[in-house]
Amino acid sequence: MTTSSNVPFDANEFEGKRALVTGGTKGIGEAIVNRLARAGATVVATARSVPTDAQTLGLLVQADMSTRAGVEKVVKEILERFGGVDILVNNVGGSSAPSGGVLALSDEDWQEAFNANLFSAVQLDRGLLPPMLKQGSGVIIHISSIQARLPLFEATLAYAAAKAALTNYSKGLSKELGPKGIRVNTVAPGFIETAAAQGLIARLAEKDGADEEAARQGLMDSLGGIPIGRPGRPEEVAELVAFLVSDRAASIHGSEYVIDGGAVPTI
Repeated sequence: MTTSSNVPFDANEFEGKRALVTGGTKGIGEAIVNRLARAGATVVATARSVPTDAQTLGLLVQADMSTRAGVEKVVKEILERFGGVDILVNNVGGSSAPSGGVLALSDEDWQEAFNANLFSAVQLDRGLLPPMLKQGSGVIIHISSIQARLPLFEATLAYAAAKAALTNYSKGLSKELGPKGIRVNTVAPGFIETAAAQGLIARLAEKDGADEEAARQGLMDSLGGIPIGRPGRPEEVAELVAFLVSDRAASIHGSEYVIDGGAVPTI
């Protein structure tokens, strides 16, 4: 069996593993869900709303992960139905803040960015760590962003700050959990061609009175260009995550993996 990018993998690699992927019904999250499931994992996704084309509603928990109530609902259902997880991918996040720079962002914009991109992961980790600690094994992946080190001020400054905090939190968590058998790593995608990215492009195009292709190129330029000449694909991020949660990466811990086509210009 192969992925959509024709990379071979072991179809039984994650057999018997329980995985949870937040924001798992579209974009990078959907790609991760599909990749882990194809390799034998039992995968549960969370989503704020049920997609109309959902095929496995039994493995979907509807919840707003930017709220404490939503996180508590997910933790309760996971513990009751599966007793815990072996793989936790904190993917949910994003930005809906208006463009216009720092003065366009309200306190509510900042709070929403931190709720979705930081506190959701912190609260979910806290809720699902006890059974991981009891079994003495598990893998946690936090999906951050290259904006943690390459922030854009025009529309996503609060998002960038929240992702920087997530990366820092992940590193600290790894120090605590490594000796207890739980690996923690961060994946930092760059410009990935997802529906959310298309939404950002549309907002920038509307603001500048330009077409979306120009806005797309402008976004690439704002990152200093992408040396490989294109944005990444969700399936490529999923392949990296699948490697990091596998036993093939058993000694990789407390690290951040950038997948951005070379956009970040520093080491």
